[in-house]
Amino acid sequence: MYNRFGTDADMVIQPVQENGQELLLAIDDKGLYLTSSVYVGKSKADPNRYTGARTNVAERLKALGLDPAQLLEDNKGKVRKPGEGQEKKKVNPLKASKRSMKG
Repeated sequence: MYNRFGTDADMVIQPVQENGQELLLAIDDKGLYLTSSVYVGKSKADPNRYTGARTNVAERLKALGLDPAQLLEDNKGKVRKPGEGQEKKKVNPLKASKRSMKG
């Protein structure tokens, strides 16, 4: 199921150690961001996904020896759009034809 504001486990790319703190590198439709494991897989919103902290993620990753452009390119397949992967609602053709006759 698509989580609009939270972080799902399939969005996580890899764990990262920064200043003795364990962070998780994740991806969404806006790009890469760093979050903590507290927000992964929960139904609550992830503040790291929608704050100004995303602006310096590329510099932080370069300082850790990672290539943000390559990580983004390699993991574009993990990005999901709303409604993607969900089954389409089946339409009963008999009811649909009756609806059109009501005018």
